Amino acid sequence: MDNAFYITASELAELGYENTPDELMSAEHLIYSSPATLAFNSPGAQGFGVKRAGLAVPGSVMLLVSPGCCGRNTTMQSRLCGYQDRFFYLLLDDTDIVTGRHLTKIPEAVREVCEFCEKKPSAVMICITCVDALLGTDMDRVSRKCEELAGVPVVPCYMYALTREKKLPPMAAVRKAVYSLLKPQKRHSDAMNILGFFAPLNDDSEIYELLTGAGIRHIREISRCEDLAEYEKMSQANFNLVLNPEARYAAQQMEETLGIPYIEMMRMYHIDKIRNLYRSLGNAIGAEFDDEKYYTQAKAAVEGFKAEYGKLNFAVGEFLNADSFELAWALISYGFTVSEIYGTVGERNFVFIRKIAKLSPDTKIFSNLSPTMLDYEPSGKKIDVCIGNDAGYYHSDVPAVDWNEERQPFGYAGVKLLFEKLDEALKGGAK
Repeated sequence: MDNAFYITASELAELGYENTPDELMSAEHLIYSSPATLAFNSPGAQGFGVKRAGLAVPGSVMLLVSPGCCGRNTTMQSRLCGYQDRFFYLLLDDTDIVTGRHLTKIPEAVREVCEFCEKKPSAVMICITCVDALLGTDMDRVSRKCEELAGVPVVPCYMYALTREKKLPPMAAVRKAVYSLLKPQKRHSDAMNILGFFAPLNDDSEIYELLTGAGIRHIREISRCEDLAEYEKMSQANFNLVLNPEARYAAQQMEETLGIPYIEMMRMYHIDKIRNLYRSLGNAIGAEFDDEKYYTQAKAAVEGFKAEYGKLNFAVGEFLNADSFELAWALISYGFTVSEIYGTVGERNFVFIRKIAKLSPDTKIFSNLSPTMLDYEPSGKKIDVCIGNDAGYYHSDVPAVDWNEERQPFGYAGVKLLFEKLDEALKGGAK
């Protein structure tokens, strides 16, 4: 194939999810590491990979058990993010990997790490790489031996790229790991947790005011817990609000072990759907949210942007704080054009592909995972602006908004901020 594979929204919607072409399914071919998948696949890359995410527990440290290559990229990332005092290494040689003798070294290494630290860590997270996935190591058993020797909780974190297509992929598994230390406590009716991200929501998100107005006094996120005592209070929640599907398994675990039920709420950029989500959330917790002010502000931001710039043509990537297809559908619903989407097709977001197909049947859907993207060349209608680092990569001469900051946009405030950033990009403030 001499050109990057794509399929139009109407063609894909007609096929149905069950007949999604192999080019869009990462398990069916070799994976091309585009700008989006570089950060996803490499745990030492930008953002929160398994290594950095595993340190979400306040006061914890991590022992990386791996060949030297994995250790090298971790040292670079740890210094960039200020984690250099929280990473420790047990590097494996060929004999370790062949015989598995390193497994007997791990408990002693954990003990040495705890003795080395000026302050005893709250927990030791053991990060294991693909090598041990192939060996079939029972890390729960190893962790119990570590706890007996070191006297601190020890939790395994699995950095297994091999499990990316499985039921519990690496980033879902690490979310379970970081909440696994919580112990049952008396639950409080005025407390809840937000699960899903390893950085907090933006402070100006209206969800905080709406929940506070409903009588919830304690809204906890693991990224805002300053110490272990604050982290442990997450066990007091009356319910968990899951904002990222990768946290669903962690929420299910907390329901089983702590008795905390959960409500799932998708991040969206279509303001009418955001309103519906808040109504559903209110019904679930027995509250009525007055979101009119926030809805009006978000609507004004969209209409003001459109009045200034007209019917722009967008390219939407997936290396961003959004679902590519929901965001594209929202933009099309607002009256803009989306010619190209680079995203991973899943059963969950296929509903948006069907919606896009009705409004913009000729929208092209590419996969960042397909090796054919090596042959991608811009074609067709000129793109006016890109959203996502990957979309900006493919259209390097076009104004672009990365939309991938660590602090997470959400709700009406997220819509407003996105259009503010787009305005800055078009005025030359960002490329």
